[in-house]
Amino acid sequence: MSAVLPSSASLYDRVRRVIPPIEWPLFVEDIDAILKLKRQRNAVILAHNYQTPEIFHCVADIVGDSLALARKAMTVDADIIVLAGVHFMAETAKLLNSDKTVLIPDLEAGCSLADSITAEDVRLMRQRYPSVPVVTYVNTSAAVKAESDICCTSGNALAVVKSLGAPRVIMLPDEYLAKNIAAQTKVEIIAWKGRCEVHERFTAADIRELREAHPGISVLAHPECPPEVVAEADFAGSTAAMSDYVARHKPARVMLMTECSMSDNVAVEHPDVDFVRPCNLCPHMKRITLRNIRTALEENRHVVTIDPRVADRARWAVERMLFV
Repeated sequence: MSAVLPSSASLYDRVRRVIPPIEWPLFVEDIDAILKLKRQRNAVILAHNYQTPEIFHCVADIVGDSLALARKAMTVDADIIVLAGVHFMAETAKLLNSDKTVLIPDLEAGCSLADSITAEDVRLMRQRYPSVPVVTYVNTSAAVKAESDICCTSGNALAVVKSLGAPRVIMLPDEYLAKNIAAQTKVEIIAWKGRCEVHERFTAADIRELREAHPGISVLAHPECPPEVVAEADFAGSTAAMSDYVARHKPARVMLMTECSMSDNVAVEHPDVDFVRPCNLCPHMKRITLRNIRTALEENRHVVTIDPRVADRARWAVERMLFV
């Protein structure tokens, strides 16, 4: 551990359960550089729950799920926001901070859900279902949000649907989230066919096999998983809700059916809980690294911009969500 620099030495104590000592020296130079650059440039880093522990616990200033990041982005006191997450999250941060510079370290950090639908698709849905309100998941482009009545996240989707007071709602683009919400309300949900490439791969058989191998395990599923997976799980909720569940119930052993790094990040906070970690990796989230966060701050790359004609309408849909 001689390679650990003074300013990052204490950080390793926080993540030593999830980052082996042999790997830590690979991170310390970038961590120290990022910490200095943040101070020099009056910058903050927002990191999603799916970021790796060396980002999530060592350089991020604000962490959470999509809803938490959207809310906290509005109160950021900084000149620069670096979004350690995927592109639609960076766009959302820009929508809520039009006067700030928002950077995303890798422009290719996309999302299968965001790619599954276009603004034109939403307009066609409106033509097919006149007067039916459109609820759009935050996992979409600003252009799609601009065609919507209100946005939602997995953490507040049910509340958003209920808030509309409509008997019928179009919910885009995650088919499984829409079906899982439909099971909890009498509102008729018209779904799109988008799916998360991480969560769609989990199956109910996975849970049954897991229970056989680990009797007594608690299984928590994200609502982007197929409905049969949610039905087999002990609990279903957003990444923030899953983290809260672990904190409240302190299960002896738990499996989080979501992106891989989520378990590592929650495990840091709960050393007394045994996390079983068969999981699915999000290739888009993993495009964000310490090195390209550092480069983003050094070279001001990549600046997120949104057409003002799109931004005004998209901002309205996001802000409306935040007050539900």
